[in-house]
Amino acid sequence: MGEEELEEVRAVLESGQLSQGPKVAEFEAMVADLTGARHAFATSSCTTALHLALVALGIGPGDEVLVPDFTFPATANVVVQQGAVPVLVDVDLQTYNVDPGDLARRVTARTRAVIPVDLFGLAADMDPIVRVATEHGLAVVEDAACSLGATYYDRPCGVLGDVGCFSFHPRKVVTTGEGGMVVTNRDDLADRLRLLRSHGGVRRDDRFTFEDAGFNYRLSDVQAALGTVQMRRLPELVGSRRRLAARLREQLAEVVSFTVPPEPVWGGHVYQSFVGLVGAGVDRDAAIAGLRARGLEATLGTYALHAQPFFARTFGYQPGDLPRSYAASLRSVALPLFPQMTDADVDAVVEGVRAVLA
Repeated sequence: MGEEELEEVRAVLESGQLSQGPKVAEFEAMVADLTGARHAFATSSCTTALHLALVALGIGPGDEVLVPDFTFPATANVVVQQGAVPVLVDVDLQTYNVDPGDLARRVTARTRAVIPVDLFGLAADMDPIVRVATEHGLAVVEDAACSLGATYYDRPCGVLGDVGCFSFHPRKVVTTGEGGMVVTNRDDLADRLRLLRSHGGVRRDDRFTFEDAGFNYRLSDVQAALGTVQMRRLPELVGSRRRLAARLREQLAEVVSFTVPPEPVWGGHVYQSFVGLVGAGVDRDAAIAGLRARGLEATLGTYALHAQPFFARTFGYQPGDLPRSYAASLRSVALPLFPQMTDADVDAVVEGVRAVLA
């Protein structure tokens, strides 16, 4: 954040129009232009964007939705909130993203949708996922929370399925503090998303007619003002992340007990997080503690949902039921990566990893 963001926020405050105004429309247009989506709707978070997508698709009680197990719980929580069942799917340890083969095996007569996640800024392997979905008549909701600006074989993330959802949380490539965006090329879904995002109301003759029981999932113009500035800086932000990630990858490649993040053939990684795996015999938590003791803010990658108390208790999972996701949850480490890092910062991270994992 800098002076330009402060000036944009000041202009919104001085305008007096704080909610769902021209800055929201500008922000939506910028994301639509980036992704090539016909429709973009700003929301209060990526979680509300995902929930909105499921409601618009008619997902409800009795339905099953396929969800990668190695992800932040929000991806599956929105399924639960609709009274549907999240069917957890194992991941590919080469990408940390959902394994299309395991996904295909878990389709049943009750499956209605799949939510692939572009984890840590890397697109899921979408072509085989979409083939499975098409074969079985499933909707595809792309959880692109981490992947604004990322591509899959040069195609923008977010528009690789029926609907895509982005996050603008402070840890993401572009931030509005809190916020999200749902994008789609389907006109029918756009009509539902537009209606449901704002209380289910349609404005006619300067008043609303309420056509559905919708939500208040809107973004404020104050937040959107931050987003418009950040979007103008997106090429710079992504370029910095990729350059720093390349330097980390090169210098950490020689550390035998650390596997650097994947770079699959489809490319397009934006490195929202730089997440690697410690060796199978390494105490990951001790390694994180060692890095933090050296002033390096490392943390875990993300969670194996099936091993979390709610999902285990509610759906009958035991830790290790999805073995690759479980291994990733125990071995993954997110190292510092942010656009303002210097080469000296990168060297300090590398030196710390070498010291801790030697």
